[in-house]
Amino acid sequence: MNRNDQSVAIIGLGYVGLPLAVAFAEAGLSVVGIDRSVERVDKVNLGVSYIDDVSSPRLLEVVNQGRMKASTNFDSITGVDAMCICVPTPLTNTKEPDISYIVAVTKEIAPRLTKGQLVILESTTYPGTTRDVVLPMLESSGKVHGRDFYLAFSPERVDPNSKKFNIKNTPKVVGGINQAATKRACKLYRKVADSLVPVSSPEVAEMTKLFENVFRSVNIALVNELAQLCDHMKTSVWEVIDAAATKPFGFMKFLPGPGVGGHCIPLDPYYLAAKAREYDYHMRFIELAAATNEHMPFYVVYRIMDALNAFNKSLKGAKILILGIAYKPDVADERESPVLKIIEVLCHKGAQVSYHDPYITSIQSGGGISSVELTKETLHEADCVIIAANHSCFNYGWIADNAQLIFDTRGATRGLNNTTIMRLGESGFQEYIGCMDSDV
Repeated sequence: MNRNDQSVAIIGLGYVGLPLAVAFAEAGLSVVGIDRSVERVDKVNLGVSYIDDVSSPRLLEVVNQGRMKASTNFDSITGVDAMCICVPTPLTNTKEPDISYIVAVTKEIAPRLTKGQLVILESTTYPGTTRDVVLPMLESSGKVHGRDFYLAFSPERVDPNSKKFNIKNTPKVVGGINQAATKRACKLYRKVADSLVPVSSPEVAEMTKLFENVFRSVNIALVNELAQLCDHMKTSVWEVIDAAATKPFGFMKFLPGPGVGGHCIPLDPYYLAAKAREYDYHMRFIELAAATNEHMPFYVVYRIMDALNAFNKSLKGAKILILGIAYKPDVADERESPVLKIIEVLCHKGAQVSYHDPYITSIQSGGGISSVELTKETLHEADCVIIAANHSCFNYGWIADNAQLIFDTRGATRGLNNTTIMRLGESGFQEYIGCMDSDV
């Protein structure tokens, strides 16, 4: 059963699956991508990328070379050496883990398993999913792990649109059901990743992924609480953080904002908390951090009301222009973006909301609205301009010169001497005050 793994199926061609598929194809493997979306499959087969981290020329090259194709048909996995499951793991309406996509895919794989195949789950999930959910479903086909197939978990570690980190230079954590499965999975990933981190079990690998994202959630919640305190104390949270960051040890810099977004950070605390409840253990610290971050859009709206009141204006009927819908700078990704909640609350309170985002042309929030052109007129007509995503393409000086009032949730306007700017974590309208070296 010692295969060279020259063919691989990637199940789920989203922001995790498509870059992984292209990386394997570029490494010389024969790749088939499986996705239920006919639109995605058609685009892949035409060499047209819909993911920022994969350019269309890169995709087109491997497609034209015959190293990659896509299909909606699971029969395409028959005979491949390995397969990676890269499907979404959202939350239910009651914030419980939803692994229905993993279950549905595993049901498709089980009857199609062939001798010696390697199955790897990459989808973020709670510890125990690989062993307690996926393994029994695969063995229900009558095949036995270690004799007929191998199973492992290797969490995706994607930083969307990062110019520094990618699949090749990001260490890959791998945990198999047994040592043989771990070695087999490491052998596969060695074709696309420079560094492998084998661990003793899939549970360790699953917990590693959750810990990485919960770590960020907790620290972001900390600075978000600090920002609210600084508002009351008439202190700049941005200056405090910058000063603390000069310490060369024992400090890691996190920044406040309107909340957290993306597929992982807003969801993963609840995956870990749900698993803990199986052991009658409550992750109070982690759940409180998640609640703090979820509260931030409401706090931002409160501060916007405060800013408008300073100009004798009411939020009801006010024209609000939001700059940036994406959950992070310079990406076309609105998944779980806290800005969507801000828009929802503003509309509920009677504000007239518009937005501009060069990466996102339309959204469903606010009854369905489209991005407007960013001009002097649109800036000046707005009663308040909210900087919600600090895209690098925004000219903040020009924005400040043409807006009546700005509420900056990202600290993007720091250093601008403009009395019409209010920032999250700074009470009132104030200039950023620093000390020149000559004054010390």
